[in-house]
Amino acid sequence: MKKLNVAILDDYQNVSRDFADWNRLSDNIELDIFNEYIGKEKNLSNILFKYDVLCLMRERTQLPKELINELPNLKLVITSGMWNASIDAEELKKRNIVYCGTDTKIHSTAELAWALIMNSWRGLQTEIQNMKDGKWQTTVGRGLKGNTLGIFGLGKQGKQVANYGKAFGMNVIAWSHNLKKEDCENLNIEYVNHEDLFIKSDILTIHTRLSERTQGFIDKNKLRLMKKNSVLVNTSRGQIINENDLISALNNGNISCVALDVFDQEPLPKDHILRKTKNTILTPHIGYVSSETYDKFFNGYLKAIESFINKKTINVLN
Repeated sequence: MKKLNVAILDDYQNVSRDFADWNRLSDNIELDIFNEYIGKEKNLSNILFKYDVLCLMRERTQLPKELINELPNLKLVITSGMWNASIDAEELKKRNIVYCGTDTKIHSTAELAWALIMNSWRGLQTEIQNMKDGKWQTTVGRGLKGNTLGIFGLGKQGKQVANYGKAFGMNVIAWSHNLKKEDCENLNIEYVNHEDLFIKSDILTIHTRLSERTQGFIDKNKLRLMKKNSVLVNTSRGQIINENDLISALNNGNISCVALDVFDQEPLPKDHILRKTKNTILTPHIGYVSSETYDKFFNGYLKAIESFINKKTINVLN
């Protein structure tokens, strides 16, 4: 049997071989690993032309209809996790290209969201840097207890963060387009309308999916509803917030701080204005970047390829 040409895209940390034993498939595949982001390359179809299998990390490199139709050798696409909005699943189905997912872990993103909440609300980033700069106590922190935690999206991660908030004695409120009042009542969380979510929240954290309804949903009008001392946290998708409106809100003092793990453009360019905007805490989309999650992702790639070779596909999404 001819060896399959396999590409793993966007392995930024170069850890594919650390988390999966690719030697198991050495007789069946030729493996290439791309550590740099190539999603914006004009000749992307030429770069990927030879590959039978593409392993995609979340929504880092997109796989739209146009690109799929420029890859005649493509037989199998694997995404980390069991959902990827940047892959045209319908086009893969039309082309009879198998589309699979992997197991995942969801706790790490919720944990990062809480770390960003703690950091931004207490002013930890400033004081950590102060210690390195030889300074001592320049800010006055704030306690979480008794303040209101607003959650935009009460799915698996939103529920985890809600539990963290309760453990810290916070008042927890929630809203999203599909959320029902009874869902909140079952979790002892206050259901509010979308305006009150912005008006009442001292800390507002985003845990909803990117969709036509949520893209750009948090704009200047929503940001103006927020308290001037409030904090906005986003570990979901950058496009949910209108980036220009957010930068204006920070510069104008409409909100006190934003903590972002996700951005409109990723990787975030070195000269991007957000890197220089005041009152920001930025992390490089590491919500799901943990050893436990990567173990599921990279071993999931390997298992999916192994199963495909044995004509017993697993975790099929289309």
